[in-house]
Amino acid sequence: MTSEGLAREALALPGILVDPLDRTAAATIGGMVRDGWGGPDTCHALYVAMPHLESGGMSIILTGREDDYPPGILTVDIDSPGMLGLH
Repeated sequence: MTSEGLAREALALPGILVDPLDRTAAATIGGMVRDGWGGPDTCHALYVAMPHLESGGMSIILTGREDDYPPGILTVDIDSPGMLGLH
């Protein structure tokens, strides 16, 4: 299967949501890529996880590598008490 075919298959899965980017978001993500925070896909996910005035809230990234994320990203250790049913 080609990369394009694989991408279409992945996007057809239930529960997949692709957040559109406006000019501000695209410029911010480009800067994040330039600054070495990852590729466009990773930086897109990081941008979406950041607080935005229009959403009024903030997403949380559940991870085992909290130190890998830039300042301003809310991360929670995947092994924290209460996460994923752990107590």
